[in-house]
Amino acid sequence: MGGGSTTQSLMALLCLGLCWRPWDQVQAGVLPKPSIRADPGPIVPKGSPVTLWCQGSPQAEVYRLYKVGDSGLWEDEATQDSRNTARFHFESLSSRHAGQYQCAYRSMKGCSRQSDPLALVVTGVYREPSLSAQPGSLVLLGDRLTLQCRSDAGFGRLALTKDEGSTPPLRLDGQHSPDFPLGRVSHTRGGRYRCYAAHNISDAWSAPSAPLDVLIVGMYQKPSLSAHPGTSVSWGKNVTLQCRSEIVLDTFHLFKEGSLAPAQSLRLQDTTAPLQANFTLSPMTSAHHGTYRCYGSQSTSPYVLSNPSDPLQLLISGPADTIHPSQNHTDPRNASPPQDYTVGNIIRMAVAGLILLGLGILLFQPRHGHGGTQDAARS
Repeated sequence: MGGGSTTQSLMALLCLGLCWRPWDQVQAGVLPKPSIRADPGPIVPKGSPVTLWCQGSPQAEVYRLYKVGDSGLWEDEATQDSRNTARFHFESLSSRHAGQYQCAYRSMKGCSRQSDPLALVVTGVYREPSLSAQPGSLVLLGDRLTLQCRSDAGFGRLALTKDEGSTPPLRLDGQHSPDFPLGRVSHTRGGRYRCYAAHNISDAWSAPSAPLDVLIVGMYQKPSLSAHPGTSVSWGKNVTLQCRSEIVLDTFHLFKEGSLAPAQSLRLQDTTAPLQANFTLSPMTSAHHGTYRCYGSQSTSPYVLSNPSDPLQLLISGPADTIHPSQNHTDPRNASPPQDYTVGNIIRMAVAGLILLGLGILLFQPRHGHGGTQDAARS
């Protein structure tokens, strides 16, 4: 809304529009001003329905809804059993519905004032931006965190929202910078964030970015992490990573360092300490090679985690390209590679030949020496 002159003009317009009979020449504003609200909320995705409710006085006869700065005008006659409320329903919102709305009502006493304006925001009009966390979305308690919202060129405003359960955000507060510094984080900063982009002076916004989960680390004692049957595993085999906690935490999370994949999470039904969550990795491939850590949390505060476990390095031996299926069509993971015995046989035959040659030489020398002595005697 603009200044005082704009407000007075709008009030006059509302009253002139509502008061059109001779007995309505009563000073406007003697009646309580109505209130306006949106159901399910003032931020609505493109194509979705919304209902605007105007609550006035039991003496109200007619309600009117106005779109500020537009020629939009909707009228609803108050019913006998619910004169203090009017309903204005929009089945499918588009960008033209975005803007500020006000309502007023008329009774036998005259006309009410402008309700306070309600900003109706339509999202999904433009392509979604991207949201990232610097230095990362897994943040140690007390460290600094900045969320960055990146969009196509030409958008002058960017907004950040945080999911609060099933309740939609109350409003989109735009700023010109893509950086949203959150400062040194406490446990209250954990949660699911999204960002939006819009042009300047507009209530039509982009679709929300993909959700970004910010996890605050360091609220509880660290669990322990172990591998069974061991940390060195053959390709194609199974391994179980066990995350164990001595304190009561009902949910456990397994992270692989450097991986873009989301963490694996398990919630336990039995919360009798000590607690243990088993993460089975199967079948093992080279992609499983790396360093793992696990965390614990309470399901009532899913974005607040314990300190990390000590790192566990998983080694995968026997890459896939060295394993060949056997000819009898057994499981290729259990098949042994074919072996060639030709070289071994040649070596054994050569050794045997040398032994025989040596024996022959030994037998020949004594016999040859004895014959030479007899010839010498005869001569």
